[in-house]
Amino acid sequence: MSRTIIPFGPQHPVLPEPLHLKLVVEDETVVEAVPALGYVHRGLETLASIRDYNQMVYIVERVCGICSCIHAMCYCQGLETMMNVEVPSRAKYLRVIWSELHRIHSHLLWLGLFADGFGFESLFMQFWKIRERVMDINEATAGNRVVISVNVVGGVRRDLDKTQQRWILEELDKLEKELRQLMKTMLDDYTVKKRTVGVGVLTAEQAIQLGAVGPTLRGSGVAQDARQLGYAAFDELDFEPVTSPEGDSWARSKVRFMETLQSMDIVRQAISRLPDTELAAKVPGKPTGEVVCRVEQPRGELLYYLKGNGSKNMERVRIRTPTFANIPPLLAMLPGAQLADVPIAALTIDPCISCTER
Repeated sequence: MSRTIIPFGPQHPVLPEPLHLKLVVEDETVVEAVPALGYVHRGLETLASIRDYNQMVYIVERVCGICSCIHAMCYCQGLETMMNVEVPSRAKYLRVIWSELHRIHSHLLWLGLFADGFGFESLFMQFWKIRERVMDINEATAGNRVVISVNVVGGVRRDLDKTQQRWILEELDKLEKELRQLMKTMLDDYTVKKRTVGVGVLTAEQAIQLGAVGPTLRGSGVAQDARQLGYAAFDELDFEPVTSPEGDSWARSKVRFMETLQSMDIVRQAISRLPDTELAAKVPGKPTGEVVCRVEQPRGELLYYLKGNGSKNMERVRIRTPTFANIPPLLAMLPGAQLADVPIAALTIDPCISCTER
């Protein structure tokens, strides 16, 4: 049987990101997938040698806008560890609130794009309608819808008053009710299941061996979540990693759907336990030494390696985003799939190539 090489991406009607794969197919069946990386160049890491360490907070937020708050939090936590800065408790809880709001709107964006990927336009609009309300919360509390710039080295720059806290809780109750109404359509609809169940299967063993992270890993039944490390205020909140054992496209969509509901509960917990302390601590001196910091992004574990030399500029800022970790698992999912199922399977890792390549 003859083989054909078909380019998939970097531009594709289904893809929100410039993912580029070379697919080796026999008839309509994929037998091999080869990644072609290097499409995006922005030089964000190099800017660390030009901008001072405080300015870099705003630059790392631009690595990925959808999870910008979590990038800034990871960077700030790394510097705080390096410089022995004790972050006030209220700031830790506020970081949890805004980072989980980012997780909610990131997952809702993905759920909409996933529905659009198999032609379910009405479901796509429903998810994005709910997401707009989450963006309104970001804008009302932090001044912007996506890149909110609340994190600073030592804490946060903004606070939530009692009126804002009550409003957020009221909005989350409404949003959860609307989201739960979509659960049956997203997880039990015949058409959705025909396009997702048994598609892009990644076993737990493969997920572990290939270094999968986030919903891609938990969708194969592995209960691993960087928030369990207890950074920020997560060690004082109650939650367990959301998992699904099937390892297919349906399982990964289920994990993201249920994580959205879980994040709403985490925000409620954080608001109910919000302590009354300062928002930021004083930061002495300049960063010296090196540190690795890990947090859980919507797509999975995010890792920052930071190296300071005692000057105002970082000597090195090295970032490993979750999409980078999830590309090898994606290549293992695709062989055996039909060509028409490749966009669906590729979307299930929630690829962000612009943050992977920077």
